[in-house]
Amino acid sequence: MKKDKQKIIDEVWTEDHVRSFLNFRPHDGSNEDFHILLKAYQSMRADDFALFLGMFTEQQRDVNAAGRDGRTVLAIVSEHRNGSAYADILKSAGAA
Repeated sequence: MKKDKQKIIDEVWTEDHVRSFLNFRPHDGSNEDFHILLKAYQSMRADDFALFLGMFTEQQRDVNAAGRDGRTVLAIVSEHRNGSAYADILKSAGAA
């Protein structure tokens, strides 16, 4: 069978697209701020994530929100081989 969608690489994100992540809601009862941050990290390039994080903190959301397992997005990102840029962005926004 042929794939019906092609993988898009290096898509240019508009500010509105980045901002749309602020509207994501968890479906599993997890912390909303944690869920939003994790989805943004998983979906965005570092530059887009930095833009998003500015919007996130403008709304006075919690960059240290934890998931159901008690880990923060910074803890998760810090375990990833290519996560250092994201970790630096999170730390500059007050994540500990």
